[in-house]
Amino acid sequence: MFETMIAALKSDRRKLVFTEGADARILEAASRLHKEGILAPILLGNSEEIEAASQKCGWPIDGIERIDPLKYSGFDAMVAKMVELRKGKMEEDACRAALSRPNYFGTMLVKMGYADGLLGGATYSTADTVRPALQLVKTKPGNKIVSSCFIMCRASEQGEETYVMADCAINIAPSEDDLVEIAVETARTAKVFSVDPKVALLSYSTKGSGKGDSVDMMRNATEKLKALHLDFQVDGEFQFDAAFVPEVAKLKAPGSSVAGKANTFIFPDINAGNIGYKIAQRLGGFEAIGPILQGLNAPVNDLSRGCNAEEVYKMAIITASMK
Repeated sequence: MFETMIAALKSDRRKLVFTEGADARILEAASRLHKEGILAPILLGNSEEIEAASQKCGWPIDGIERIDPLKYSGFDAMVAKMVELRKGKMEEDACRAALSRPNYFGTMLVKMGYADGLLGGATYSTADTVRPALQLVKTKPGNKIVSSCFIMCRASEQGEETYVMADCAINIAPSEDDLVEIAVETARTAKVFSVDPKVALLSYSTKGSGKGDSVDMMRNATEKLKALHLDFQVDGEFQFDAAFVPEVAKLKAPGSSVAGKANTFIFPDINAGNIGYKIAQRLGGFEAIGPILQGLNAPVNDLSRGCNAEEVYKMAIITASMK
């Protein structure tokens, strides 16, 4: 999976901003990515602090671009652009203060086209990564929300298993229309990972076997998706076993092109999604890659504060691949 993305990136080397340039995990990942010719990292922060951290952790950063927001020659132009973007919401002083912080500064580098994407969150909260992206990069035309998904991977005797699960991290209680948008964006993300999306909208009911507002929401969202004439298969509402197990699908949802074959799962809310992916991770032995943010005008992704260097490396490849 990653081999295909790496090969594509090497032929189209992209610039990726790392907001925590002096973090040892970031330095290790950036050093590897630069040495392997996969992408061009941009490390944000005080140059002397970044250099000292590099020497301490033993990961060389020769040839890697470093930018100190407080010494950036184009800072005033960046402030003016942010004032324009936040007209009526933030004055110049507030924009100047915000841009002194790497999360806002890095996001503006992406907005202004200097960088292709951004990866942050090794020391920031999710909100501190997502908020600048929503305010400056904004959502794609036609999109109203930002959502997330996890790529779930596991080696098996048949080869690598790959599934996609959403939304497990951002939207607490999505509406029907939110679920439609989440499903469309998650299918697009699946394709980045060479997964041919067969999308199942999950519930505690399969095709009307149960009743309730949540069941109605998933059924209605499914019908709205089918009316869009999309380039991927989608069906629901399904219990997970009907979506995933062919034998169960024959009994519970005969005739469905998705039941028993689903590889992309849309959960009704963050409770179900978060619990579901963590069960797969901890009991099923799957590697959970993400959360991958979806629906933005440019690739911006959030790291877990408990991440390791390998996770940073993989998330950087993913982020650059989503350009």
